[in-house]
Amino acid sequence: MVKKVAIISLSRGILGEPFISHELKIGLDRLKNYGLEVVTTESALKGVEYIKNNPQARAKDLLDALYDKSVDMILCAIGGDDTYRLLPYLFEKDELKKAVKDNKKIFLGYSDTTWNHFMFNKVGFKTFYGQAFITDLCELENEMLPYSKKYFEELINKNSISKIEASDVWYTERTDFGISQIGIKREVHQNQGFKLLQGSAVFSGEILGGCIESMYDMFDVSRYSDTVELCKKYNLFPAAKEWQGKILLLESSEEKTKPELYRKMVKALKEAGVFNSVSGVLVGKPFDEIYYDEYKSILLEEIDDKNLPLVYNVNVGHATPHCIIPLGVKCTVDMNEKCILFDV
Repeated sequence: MVKKVAIISLSRGILGEPFISHELKIGLDRLKNYGLEVVTTESALKGVEYIKNNPQARAKDLLDALYDKSVDMILCAIGGDDTYRLLPYLFEKDELKKAVKDNKKIFLGYSDTTWNHFMFNKVGFKTFYGQAFITDLCELENEMLPYSKKYFEELINKNSISKIEASDVWYTERTDFGISQIGIKREVHQNQGFKLLQGSAVFSGEILGGCIESMYDMFDVSRYSDTVELCKKYNLFPAAKEWQGKILLLESSEEKTKPELYRKMVKALKEAGVFNSVSGVLVGKPFDEIYYDEYKSILLEEIDDKNLPLVYNVNVGHATPHCIIPLGVKCTVDMNEKCILFDV
């Protein structure tokens, strides 16, 4: 059972900005109401500019939290877009590998944190994907969104997730996160549930993946000129043979990537041999269901193996609400029972 949580800013330093102080208070109060001791890492509240300009400090925060034996859970504040810059500080002297040895902490985050999950995967450390402090614990409604709350509570109480089922509803994302929105409910919609688009209804493997836009940066330099170089230098993205038997997780961001670019992203994974190796693919609900049908069509068109299981509309990542998916843990996707079961 989790007793102490360390909140960390590995990508964007928004948590330290005054305009979000009301959300910070809400999130801290919720964690403390669970009886948890809460700390913020040394740099977590130093603001956007400091976090942007000091990747070494971010890396130090992560290592310090990993080495701190009193910390049970490392919770990412939010995503962002440049946590890849931590790579040299975590891998040049095998610092991350040393820090995770015999370590059983929970690491939870999503979005740009996809890069961090791949870093942990590289050193054999199991992590959890799908929620973050600001987006989930700091929810402006009077309580966390029920579906998200259910999985967060399971994680802090049991240190694991045993079963994932679809949410009955989904929510339109807020456009205003100001103080005036405290207690204001989100717009709610009926959810369609998990959708098996092709392949066997039952398949198994260990899940790896995350935000498709973040993964695409491992193959493309449109966002930053050195992402591909650093990814190759540290062999961050697994070779095709390393994907053998795994389940690929893909979810798309709030950027609402246009279908033409989404196709390029899928093709990059295809050219890397991922779809020829994995035992199945799980795809998150598109943000606000924008391009829901277009993304679905692209995946069906670009995946050559029509027997490869493809499950769509999973409540993970950017579209609310959020489940929590254990990465690197053997699981069985059972679409007959409409659930994902994890060996815990």
